Amino acid sequence: MKARWPAGTIPKVKTFKVYEVDESKHLLVSDEITCVQVKDYVIPFLAGKPETLAQFPSVRVDMGAVKFVCNGAKVLRPGIVEFGSFKKGDIVTVQDQTHGKMLAVGIALEDSETAKTMQKGYVVDNLHYISDKIWEAYKEI
Repeated sequence: MKARWPAGTIPKVKTFKVYEVDESKHLLVSDEITCVQVKDYVIPFLAGKPETLAQFPSVRVDMGAVKFVCNGAKVLRPGIVEFGSFKKGDIVTVQDQTHGKMLAVGIALEDSETAKTMQKGYVVDNLHYISDKIWEAYKEI
């Protein structure tokens, strides 16, 4: 988990409560932090602490991309209007262009410098997004 998280974002945690959403998705909840395990990744929960999410690199997408991202689509280069700095494999947050609202968390499929030069293609693999199964499961806790 530490390898993909920015320095200082992981508090010391004594215990986590683990909630199974499905076979490949788990919600990890403690008093200090809430995370999501998807596949082999542990990523921040979108409704977690804003100061934690702000530590991660991000991309901003145009408003036309929002509905697709919020339905689980990978983030395509043409929809990205602004890039933070990240490497391939880093955890990246996805925000809307107008309000800066956090829409999704995923894994960079390209580094930011390469992605800026691309005309098309996938840039972020969307692992957790607003209103997904994980989001809805959290409401039931």
